[in-house]
Amino acid sequence: MVDPSEEDNAKMTSQHALCTPDKDTLKDPCCSTLKMFIMSLSFAYFSKALCGTYMKSSITQIERRFDLSSSLVGLIDGSFEMGNLLFLAVVSHFGAKLHRPRLIGSGCFLMAIGSAITGLPHFFMGRYKYDTVLQNSLNETVSIAACQDATVQSDYPDIHQEFTMNFNTGSDCEKESGSYMWVYVFLGNALRGIGETPVTPLGISYIDDFAKAENSVFYIACLQTISLLGPMFGFLMGSMCAKLYVDIGFVDVDSVTISPKDARWVGAWWLGFFVSSTSLLLAGIPFWFLPRSLPKQAEEQREDPSSPHGNQEHPAHPATPTMKLVDIAKGFLPSLKKLLGTPAYFLLLCGSILNFNSLIGLITFKAKYMEQQFGQSASRANFLIGVLNLPVVAVGIFLGGLVMKRYKLSVVSGAQLSFLASFSAYLLMLLQFGTKCDNLRMAGLTVSYNGTPQISYDEQTLFSQCNQHCSCSAAEWDPVCSDDGITYMSPCLAGCMSSSGHGKNTVFHNCSCVLSPSPVEGSTSVSLGQCPRGPACSRSFTSYMAVSVLSSFINSLGTTPAYMVIIRCISPELKSLALGIQTLVIRTLGGIPAPVYFGALIDSTCLKWGMKKCGGRGACRLYNSDKYRVIFLGLITCLSGSSYFFVIAVIVLLRKQFSKDTLRALRETNQGRLELQPPKLQCDEASEHCSSPSQPGGEALDLSERTVETTESYAPHACPASPSTVTPEKPGVVVTEQVNGLTGVDGNLESACGGQQDLETESRDPAKGPAVA
Repeated sequence: MVDPSEEDNAKMTSQHALCTPDKDTLKDPCCSTLKMFIMSLSFAYFSKALCGTYMKSSITQIERRFDLSSSLVGLIDGSFEMGNLLFLAVVSHFGAKLHRPRLIGSGCFLMAIGSAITGLPHFFMGRYKYDTVLQNSLNETVSIAACQDATVQSDYPDIHQEFTMNFNTGSDCEKESGSYMWVYVFLGNALRGIGETPVTPLGISYIDDFAKAENSVFYIACLQTISLLGPMFGFLMGSMCAKLYVDIGFVDVDSVTISPKDARWVGAWWLGFFVSSTSLLLAGIPFWFLPRSLPKQAEEQREDPSSPHGNQEHPAHPATPTMKLVDIAKGFLPSLKKLLGTPAYFLLLCGSILNFNSLIGLITFKAKYMEQQFGQSASRANFLIGVLNLPVVAVGIFLGGLVMKRYKLSVVSGAQLSFLASFSAYLLMLLQFGTKCDNLRMAGLTVSYNGTPQISYDEQTLFSQCNQHCSCSAAEWDPVCSDDGITYMSPCLAGCMSSSGHGKNTVFHNCSCVLSPSPVEGSTSVSLGQCPRGPACSRSFTSYMAVSVLSSFINSLGTTPAYMVIIRCISPELKSLALGIQTLVIRTLGGIPAPVYFGALIDSTCLKWGMKKCGGRGACRLYNSDKYRVIFLGLITCLSGSSYFFVIAVIVLLRKQFSKDTLRALRETNQGRLELQPPKLQCDEASEHCSSPSQPGGEALDLSERTVETTESYAPHACPASPSTVTPEKPGVVVTEQVNGLTGVDGNLESACGGQQDLETESRDPAKGPAVA
């Protein structure tokens, strides 16, 4: 019976021979296949990053559409990591022995299905309805008396009963059709996480197995750089969709009275999920046509294409298609024990957990932080992240990989570069504590009705003597802005008695709570929407973005070196498992809890909660921006700062480890050199002549006529050779020299063998000239 793997090797050999006609025009199709795999994996990285970052950019829209708290929407975002948790370790271990490209293709299809499920609830929910006193006067000019005594409200019964009906908790209240539709968003995001499981560990290990050692670093850096286009386009798509009204195509947009900066605005969050689903579906197709394994690049270049056995496939993994899953499973626990028993890997894992917690919290709520702290719309915040932060991160990752390849940095040097870049960005990020804006001046919440600054979490402060006769509801949220820069939560709470205009152009007049600079010139009118921030806030936002962009670039310089340290500090056969376990652990202990506790702490800064139709707390309408800044930035800096203790320990450990390995290699080399040596020369320093005791007559060599040429050859795993050319005075005399020397950089030897190295011996006959022995 013929082994199936031998048939595959024979087919590959025949195809290889057809594609390589001669040495002069050598173009290896296997190398091209590797590049095709890298291109396909890059597009898969792009697509999954596009969908993942679009989910991050839509957090605010989902929170408002489903009336969720930040902690609950953080749990929905963490469902992606929960899907990874279920299958990541198994796929990383078993997938390395199976057909890796096809597993990656299957994962892309699952991600496409999950992304489509995430956007489906939009079509099963009713039209989005926001609370406003203008619902009955959208198309005509009607004077609305927002503030009326309860005894005279019969002229406008619909307007004043709108909010009491919306917040009825009795038997007449009917649940909204979309009250539990967020569960489908949760499930779709979890399915997308399951599909993403094989892409990263199997893709990276496939490249590292079949590419040359010095090329794999560059390939991975290029892969990560190209994949960063996905987050960039994801945030840009999130920005575009956030500008579009959620029910675009189903309602008249001109009838919408709120703007994208309003806390009630919901964009077309569902649209981007169908775009990313299509991209993921296309990304999975090429992997079904790629081979299971390839020849190693270094072996391809050394082999002669004309040789009948020169192009045979050499799989990096000994497993064959006929290997049983039971046999593979038996090696899982020993491999896991060996992996976690590597001190450098374990310390890196601990540091990665803390760093990943801070990174996930930052990415998830960065856009929301820009909205609440600096008054930016969700669309503008996502746009700035996409066009400023992410491009410089892509450039930084590429430059980090280029530095690793150009200077051939060792593991220790790579760890030091990663630490230096990350810590410099950390120090720079501390400047963000000084870039801030004052709280939005909201009457009854951040300022009193007479303009005195105050922070209140009590709803009773929303009422004052100027509006106590208006019978207003504390649950109303329809903000209006006065000329003195104070925002009132509703026209009723502003004490407005009349209005003019319609739709977005409605202006309320005769507002008793509005402070007027003077009785004659002062205006007691308010307009729809929150008051804009001042010019000082715009300058602070510019400084914040400058610091954010610069720190992102510096931090990204150490991304590729840190990735390669993880790969090279463990045994080659454990690479896939190491990457899989790392992804599993940091997503379990970082990706799942981080959005939840970040969101819970952000919820603690909320000053005004929205109310659901049938009662219960909805999405937050206004945050205490000062407290938000301290908690958000403080949590990020604490988590990142703690991770550096583990990184420093890894650097110290790697330096000691490589020093011990070097000394051990030196001792083994010296023991191997204890063999019979050629007769030593007896030299006379005064006459600069040497004579050999074994030569009759004691023939002498003139040291002044000796010439020594030293060449060094650096191979990835070879010792530098140091041959010498000796020109003796008499023919037939053989000279052997021994060199003792050792050079080290950062604890790493330039020559791993060190010790005594016999220089290559040559002899020269006067009649025939130099000849190599």
